[in-house]
Amino acid sequence: MGAQGGGPTLITSVQRAFRLMEAVGVHAGGAPAKQLARETGMPLATTYHLLRTLVHDGYVRKLEDGGYILGDRLDALHAGGRGQALVTRVRPVLAALRDGLSAAAYLTFYEDGEIRIAEIVDSPRAPRVDLWVGFEDAGHATALGKSVLRTLDEESRNDYLSRHPLADLTPRTITHADELLRRLDASPTAPVVTDLEEYALGTVCAAVPVSDGVTIGSLGVSFRAGRGSPLQQAGPSLITTAERVTRALSLTI
Repeated sequence: MGAQGGGPTLITSVQRAFRLMEAVGVHAGGAPAKQLARETGMPLATTYHLLRTLVHDGYVRKLEDGGYILGDRLDALHAGGRGQALVTRVRPVLAALRDGLSAAAYLTFYEDGEIRIAEIVDSPRAPRVDLWVGFEDAGHATALGKSVLRTLDEESRNDYLSRHPLADLTPRTITHADELLRRLDASPTAPVVTDLEEYALGTVCAAVPVSDGVTIGSLGVSFRAGRGSPLQQAGPSLITTAERVTRALSLTI
């Protein structure tokens, strides 16, 4: 009985919180709690309680004059929703790349100083790499990460390398920053970057840069290593697909 009695109360609290945020959003310059209570029809004590919670969690911000405006947390939610919509938009393109090369396809972005996977499109015939080490800590050893590092300006690149030790993941991993930078800059006009069993033995990868107009990232594919690996033939398909992905990501939602 206790659970049944608590359910509607929780739902009501959530509904009131949303209604309160809607009221706050109407007033770009801020509105005091008493005004918000009148506009929402809620008791003043309830309004204060919800406002304190929303301020604590970043959904509402209290101004020096006592008024309330929407907080930065909502901007982050909006950005996250936009990011999900963008990935949804390019997923069919990634699937076509996967099917065309019989290889798992990967999309990453460089966000808040980290290289993060946004999407992986694989299948039983094109399995993904076993991500035994997170890509945030393996940028130096993956084609996807090296493609991003190659695109970064010198300051951002050095900042990333200063925060991420070049871990020895396989006998082929580059573990010296000077050598990594030399290889990254060896062919500045060639868009395709490779990982030749540097992240995982038995797997080779290729990647090229992409962008959404603001954030840079990379598009890549992985294959089983071996003499018959189609890695060298993947370049043209990767470049063409990266151009399509960049155009799609750059469209305003």
